[in-house]
Amino acid sequence: MVKAVVAGASGGIGQPLSLLLKLSPYIDELALYDVVNSPGVAADLSHISTKAKVTGYLPANDGLKGAMTGADVVVIPAGIPRKPGMTRDDLFNINAGIVRDLITGIAQYAPKAFVLIISNPVNSTVPIAAEVLKKHGVFDPTKLFGVTTLDVVRSETFTAAVLGESDPSAFKIPVIGGHSGDTIVPLLSLARPAVTISDSDRDALIKRIQFGGDEVVEAKEGKGSATLSMAHAGFRFVESILKAVAGETGIVENTYVYLPGIPGGSETKSDVAGLDFFSVPVELGADGAVKVQNIISSVSEYEKSLLEVAYKGLSTSIQKGVDFVVNAPESK
Repeated sequence: MVKAVVAGASGGIGQPLSLLLKLSPYIDELALYDVVNSPGVAADLSHISTKAKVTGYLPANDGLKGAMTGADVVVIPAGIPRKPGMTRDDLFNINAGIVRDLITGIAQYAPKAFVLIISNPVNSTVPIAAEVLKKHGVFDPTKLFGVTTLDVVRSETFTAAVLGESDPSAFKIPVIGGHSGDTIVPLLSLARPAVTISDSDRDALIKRIQFGGDEVVEAKEGKGSATLSMAHAGFRFVESILKAVAGETGIVENTYVYLPGIPGGSETKSDVAGLDFFSVPVELGADGAVKVQNIISSVSEYEKSLLEVAYKGLSTSIQKGVDFVVNAPESK
């Protein structure tokens, strides 16, 4: 029996992600948690003729406890979009607080669960999650993941478009670093099948992968961001976790993890400017992350220059997340 939880299930990412999870043959129970509308979303999904039983929870009546208790996998897309007049710091403080409180619930009611963070900024929210779990004495680095799969999905899609190929899924392109702007480093030199493009096309392609989210915001006229593609990417990562839990081997996903806590991570940390958190290819197993695949030594000289930029941005973001937990008052 596998129980999955979506925390933030009524939002733009949460609803399509919950739909995809309802269709998964690996899930027996799907718990949807949000501050509004989750019972309605659950009722809607419950009419779909797949095996997962769906239940919606609100904060009232110990809803967080009900949703989290017995969870095997918790996915967190919760958060709010930036609104007019809101600074980036305002947005960070609100979303960081939401993640902190949800992780506190996981620490209390589902300390053994896989925890998958989608809530932005991932570069900071995953360190926030780690610090909260440490405070509660239940931090397991092999079960905490920042979902950076959308960067991989975009790299496959945009590379296929540049090359005129019809099937993006034919490409396997590692994307390492972080999950925002120039902290995202697509490793086109390690693409399989091999990719041959001009330097100018390469530069344009990398920039598009790094800032692909801006395309969606612009197309939605500032009224939304990437929700459907993110839901797909989130589901893709969840399904990899569930396949590994079911016993499938050889599954590797790019994901933002706490390097020192995973086999092979300490060696990788020394190659990425000593950063504790970094997105790398990670082999998944039934009990969590099995091994970090250190591919840093194989990158091109051009990609090394991209990584130098990423290191600086990540260092600031990671520290910001850690400081939030250390310095912010506890939630009431």
